[in-house]
Amino acid sequence: MRCGLIAQKLGMTRVFDTTGEHVPVTVLKVDNCQVVAVRTAEKDGYNAVQLGVGQAKVKNVSQPMRGHFAKANVEPKRKMVEFRVDQDGLLDVGAELSAAHFVSGQFVDVVGTSIGKGFAGAMKRHNFGGLRASHGVSVSHRSHGSTGNRQDPGRVFKNKKMAGHMGDVRVTVQNLKIVSTDADQGLVLVRGAVPGAEGGWVLIQDAVKRKAKDVELPFPAALRGAAAPASAAEAADTKE
Repeated sequence: MRCGLIAQKLGMTRVFDTTGEHVPVTVLKVDNCQVVAVRTAEKDGYNAVQLGVGQAKVKNVSQPMRGHFAKANVEPKRKMVEFRVDQDGLLDVGAELSAAHFVSGQFVDVVGTSIGKGFAGAMKRHNFGGLRASHGVSVSHRSHGSTGNRQDPGRVFKNKKMAGHMGDVRVTVQNLKIVSTDADQGLVLVRGAVPGAEGGWVLIQDAVKRKAKDVELPFPAALRGAAAPASAAEAADTKE
């Protein structure tokens, strides 16, 4: 299992494939994504790689985090995330990952924070149909109607769909296809839409439900300024 990447959503556009069909894509920017720390099973009980991305002002970083970044000898980061990996998928602290970490044709899972909509009614939030437009309904056409039974049970059940805060939650979209990557500019083009607003941070990982069979993935990662990494199959042969 490889680590993922932290990217910034730039927006959506479209590209054309070899047959002339247009493909809607989301453009993700991978810039200065570095390994800040490594968790090992011997010391921490699990194997993981902690990545940081973006630049933060030192005055906005707490004293403990300043020491954390100084220990790794990296600049303070705006966003940090841990990715669980296998034992042979650990990376060196300070290594910078490239957009070439993903390959055209493979499937990925993208995690982001959906756009917040504020307080929303039941029709907008849960796609309710609303009440009738006539025949006695007055003032409450867009209300959600009844919320439960009578004296028994005498309360409203938990998780009842009602009006309330909409959006601004963690959303995972699975099995999105990588259309192309540009390692020099740090761009990853993903087919379809991903959650979040423009400028928001998203996490990209190898798809859990669709393994890469027809493409060779760099293993353990594609690093900037390094030689071309071995594929997962080549790494397995070397271990044997």
